[in-house]
Amino acid sequence: MKRCRNGELWDFEHEILGGDDIILGIDGGTTSTVCVCIALSDPRVVSPSISCPMLARVVGGCSNHNSVGETAARETLEQVMAEALSKSGSIRSSVRAVCLAVSGVNHPTDQQRISDWLRDIFPCHVNLYVQNDAVAALASGTMGKLHGCVLIAGTGTIAYGFTEDGREARAAGAGPILGDWGSGYGIAAQALTAIIRAHDGRGPHTKLTYSILKTLDLSSPDELIGWTYADPSWARIAALVPVVVACAEAGDEVANNILLDSVEELALSVKAVIQRLGLAGEDGQEAFPLVMVGGVLEAKRRWDIAKKVINSISKEYPGILPVWPKVEPALGAALLAWNFLSKDYQQEGI
Repeated sequence: MKRCRNGELWDFEHEILGGDDIILGIDGGTTSTVCVCIALSDPRVVSPSISCPMLARVVGGCSNHNSVGETAARETLEQVMAEALSKSGSIRSSVRAVCLAVSGVNHPTDQQRISDWLRDIFPCHVNLYVQNDAVAALASGTMGKLHGCVLIAGTGTIAYGFTEDGREARAAGAGPILGDWGSGYGIAAQALTAIIRAHDGRGPHTKLTYSILKTLDLSSPDELIGWTYADPSWARIAALVPVVVACAEAGDEVANNILLDSVEELALSVKAVIQRLGLAGEDGQEAFPLVMVGGVLEAKRRWDIAKKVINSISKEYPGILPVWPKVEPALGAALLAWNFLSKDYQQEGI
């Protein structure tokens, strides 16, 4: 294999003889990147839902190339993979498959570019699978099976679906500039805008002003402008979502309307995927899983965004089966690699 750009990361391999076959699963998002290393039992006879011992787990920073640039994204991905192998006492020649599921993979050219980069790192016998991070999130709720729809609502948002015969469709996921308004970033950005509008006299008074300024240790809305543009990272803005929810629960109409807009946007994304793929059948009544992922959907509060999204969708598609994953998306990526590898075995007649 070729020496990588960060070849020194792999120096630990000189001290390790190798080991059992393993799989790497990586979930690369806008906020963080997680890599897990699992032991590979024979995928021809063992279901990943039965046995998938985790050998290592590593967390790194952002690996969305649209957010931090391609160089920084690749450095993060290589770092977490190297650390996961080191912690598990494994080397690259022990890897049988890698599933890299990363946000920002929106086109076959993205997949090919990343696959080429991975091929420079791993030996030719390693199976490489590059997906959008939403695919791993779906797999985390279905134990590696690609069927149904996933809704991610964290810093960003996307809806992604697959049919049994492999057709796929997505909605949203184009980033904040192109309108991911149901996301954590979208919610918080609307809240910051509402504060400025209220301060200017263009919008109604809102509890958001006091609550967000207090959270940020600012004394006036004028200071909010400088805070926002000093570091307009998506995750930094999205971190204000709990404040928005708290204000809505306290009866603030502006905050409440922002969350209602978010619910509508998230529900529309899922409905668009359902319609394009026909997941609910011709009569709209068929059952299918809807995997719910992301901090916006996981908040255990009285103002339950996830519940309202489900209620909105189920009015048109009563067959949706909400699923909250029991494993994280990085493990979902590893289970995807496991299932892909098993299918490869079957096609090769092994």
